[in-house]
This record gives sequence, structure tokens and C-alpha cells, in this order.
Amino acid sequence: MAVPPWLEPLLTTPFFSTCSVHGDAARSECNMYCLDCSGDSFCFYCRSSRHKDHQVIQIRRSSYHDVVRVAEIQKVLDISGVQTYVINSARVLFLNERPQPKTGKGVSHICETCGRSLLDPFRFCSLGCKLVGIKRNGDASFSLEAKNEMGMERGEGISRRVSSSSSSREEDELREGSQQDIYPSTPPPPPSSARRRKGIPHRAPFAS
Repeated sequence: MAVPPWLEPLLTTPFFSTCSVHGDAARSECNMYCLDCSGDSFCFYCRSSRHKDHQVIQIRRSSYHDVVRVAEIQKVLDISGVQTYVINSARVLFLNERPQPKTGKGVSHICETCGRSLLDPFRFCSLGCKLVGIKRNGDASFSLEAKNEMGMERGEGISRRVSSSSSSREEDELREGSQQDIYPSTPPPPPSSARRRKGIPHRAPFAS
């Protein structure tokens, strides 16, 4: 399953309205979403009473746009290919596409779906744009199982290459060892014990 059933409802859900039940409470803004129920957003107090044992994520705001922390969403969704940002010391990503002026010259990376300029070499600017890309091209996925399988295949491939390299190295070492056994190295010549005798000294003749 490339797209979980709760993702599209999440991306179209409005957040940060005041809870109709707990409107007078301090934390009454509806910034929670239940992945099990896939219903409306709700507040902190509704979570305690209605979604206690459910999978719930918290939505936050950055420049009037909805974001979710990477630490939360990556537990339930493969977010590879989506640009992330650090806001208030937390790494987040945007839920949906954001309007922007026309992309200027010299931009190296842009979103494949909406054309928004990106800071890093990612494919999409938001979860919504990745969803559109999946429906359009089918060359990406939100499934963590598919991501884990790909990781395992890459790991097995690396393991096979390492194992093959080790086997080849061992065979080379064995082959070199067998050649050394068959063709032992020539021993060095023994040191000579004889000493050279000094010649008889000759004196210069006396002048007459």
C-alpha cells in the first residue's frame, strides 16, 4: 500500500480552530489528529478522553502553514524525498504546498510537483506534493515496509559483495601460500669465515 488511508483526510483537515467542547480551557486549540479514526482535528483534552490508546500526531504552525515534526511522522510514514526544515530547534516538514513567487534564476533544486524552490536536493516540498507525485508517476511510496525491504536488499547486496571480496582475498592468500610451499625461497649464501691476508708492505727506496 503506497498511500495509507488516513493521509489524504489529514491533508484536507483544518486545524487550530477552538474546540467546541473545551473552548474555555487553556489548551483548547484543535491541533491533534488521530490516525486510527481519520476524523476531525481535536484538542489536548479530547485526546485524553476519546483517543487515549490511539495513534495521534500533533500539528504545529509555521508562518500560518501546518507542519508536523519529523520525529512523529517518520514513525508511521516514509517521508523520504520531502524537504525538511529546522524551526524552533525541531526538524519539521510541511503538510501541503505553499504559494510562492515565481522561481528565480540560479535555483538548483525545485519541487517536482509545484516547482517551489528547495534548500536541499529533495524531490518534494511537502507531503501533499509527494502524494501528487506518487499518483502521477508511481515511483515513490509512503510505505515504511517498502522502505525497510529496500534497505534490507541493499544491505544484503553489500554483504554479498563483502563476502565475495573476502572469499577472493582468502583464495589469493591460499594460492600465494601454496606457491611459497612449492617454490621455497633460495637461502642466502653462508658467511665466509676466511680472512684476506694483508700483503707484505714495501718501503720506498732511500735516496742516494
